[in-house]
Amino acid sequence: MLTKLFAARPLPGARWEVLCEPTGTTVERAVIGGARADRVGHAFAIGYSTAIEALAGPGSAALCVTEDGGNHPRAIRTRLAGGRVTGEKKWATLADHAAHLLVVATEGDDDAGRPRLRVVRVRSDAPGVTLALSAAAFVPEIAHARVTLEAVAGEILPGDGYADYVKPFRTIEDIHVHAALVGYLIGVARHRGFPHHLVERLAMVAAALAALGAADPKAPATHVALAGAIAATTGVVAELEAAWAAAPDEEWTRWQRDRAILQVAGRARGERLARAWQALAT
Repeated sequence: MLTKLFAARPLPGARWEVLCEPTGTTVERAVIGGARADRVGHAFAIGYSTAIEALAGPGSAALCVTEDGGNHPRAIRTRLAGGRVTGEKKWATLADHAAHLLVVATEGDDDAGRPRLRVVRVRSDAPGVTLALSAAAFVPEIAHARVTLEAVAGEILPGDGYADYVKPFRTIEDIHVHAALVGYLIGVARHRGFPHHLVERLAMVAAALAALGAADPKAPATHVALAGAIAATTGVVAELEAAWAAAPDEEWTRWQRDRAILQVAGRARGERLARAWQALAT
């Protein structure tokens, strides 16, 4: 991975799909693709798409979980009945680029009164599927969709929708998106001739994230190590920004707009880390 990473060069103006690396593990491909990107939005898209592949296998897909009430199991109102899905999802990232939607739906409650969730794979162009696109204030190149489903037929995937998909994806997504962003920052630093020690530290984080890609995303030890990798990235970013600000350019302006992505889901990661340490203390 590292050899390909150092051979990668930013490709200004290229679509993010073109930047994707076809070989290697999903995390390795995220890092290398990120290094080819000339903007955070494209790196994020590569990280997200490889994370989906790590979760559900090859193929273009978007995970559809969040509803108006949130993404907690009891907030899911989209229903699965008779093999068909009906409901509405609030925020489906890259759904406009996806061939399939991985829709989290409820079959009701189990005997203990807990929601019984499943994941249903539906074609994004299937009858009954409607997408309404929007963009956030940062990384506006990446569209999010409100997805409406009206009795849409699909394939019910094996396993529990929450325990086997939603919960581990939070960790899988963090690993892959941060890997792509680290790759992007390596590209920034090398293209501009920033000090070598910045690239060295980012390369170390990239290697750590590649290793974490093979770890159990549900394991507390994985969450602790991931928190360390993200913290290490934060420290390098501060130094890299100081060097970049001395010679700002158009990409610097985009970075200032988009750097908020580093803080997305920060509270959830903090809570996950606290639970991990509690589990490791027992």
